[in-house]
Amino acid sequence: MKKELLTAGFFLFSLTLPLKASAAFSQFNVFGDSLSDTGNVFNVTQQFSPTGAIPPSPPYFQGRFSNNKVWVDYLGEAIGLTPTLFTNLGSTVPTQGVNFAFGGSTSGQDNAFVPGVPGVLAQVGGFTQPFLTTNQKVEANGLYAVWGGGNDYLFGKNPNVAQTVKNISDSVGLLAQAGAKNILVFNLPDLGKTPIALGSVNSPTLNAATNAHNAALATSVASLSNTIPGVNIIPVDINSLFNRAIANPGEFGFKDVTTSCVVYRIVTNEVLKTCDNPNDFLFFDEVHPTTNAHKLVAETALAAIRAKSVPEPSTTFGMLALGALGAAAMFKYRRKQLAATRTKSNP
Repeated sequence: MKKELLTAGFFLFSLTLPLKASAAFSQFNVFGDSLSDTGNVFNVTQQFSPTGAIPPSPPYFQGRFSNNKVWVDYLGEAIGLTPTLFTNLGSTVPTQGVNFAFGGSTSGQDNAFVPGVPGVLAQVGGFTQPFLTTNQKVEANGLYAVWGGGNDYLFGKNPNVAQTVKNISDSVGLLAQAGAKNILVFNLPDLGKTPIALGSVNSPTLNAATNAHNAALATSVASLSNTIPGVNIIPVDINSLFNRAIANPGEFGFKDVTTSCVVYRIVTNEVLKTCDNPNDFLFFDEVHPTTNAHKLVAETALAAIRAKSVPEPSTTFGMLALGALGAAAMFKYRRKQLAATRTKSNP
């Protein structure tokens, strides 16, 4: 199935010429796993899975692995671009970019749960190949995002930090070789602090793997930045953001940062537990963040873009300071605004 998906989807994509948008970025193209998927694996499993669409919606939101929008949606709104789902390319012309991310994807060629679905490196390879083989260039003014690796460590049989980082670095290199000029590269939150791992014997091992991954990725990104002229490779420090939220949950509006609202078993596609107050949680299920956490991810990504002096249009995040500190301050400011509004409307 992967061959058919890649062949049909990327052929259709290669037929579309890069189109200029009104924003500073002309396209928004995303490569990743369930943290970035806005419905690709849902569309595929809806057709082929004997247990039904993954993730089940509800309680998951419209094919996303969260209770509402994910960071791709929020950052897309901020820069005025909505990527078309890769699995919708047959019926939609992608004028604003494509979201190639599939839930369950590893950093390499495969998917941890859905056979035949491409991993992150395969997504990037399929996207860039038509351009590289015809000596053409991708949209230089586009924004490209690469985020992967979590599934390698959480669900891989023999996780290897060096190979995982190489897969991500190779993805970035392919994009740059094809002409991409602005590439977001996300590191990982501490996987040992996710509800699926917290308190288990695997927690220290996963935290060690995360630390090794992030250190190696930072070195690789710095090396790529020094060796590829004219390309903005933009690191996004999600690890620091989540560590701060876990250490100071109230600062970000969370009440629970250790357990999850939903308990979900992807192998059987069963939801075993739900809650009525998902936005009090950092994690919606035992691995994936809530939509409020995804807002912070988007704000952190936008701050990283500003730190690299990449021009982007004025947005609702216009006064955001850089990094997780700015995200927290903005979140508290919004809560104060909401409280003031409620006070005025309910004297």
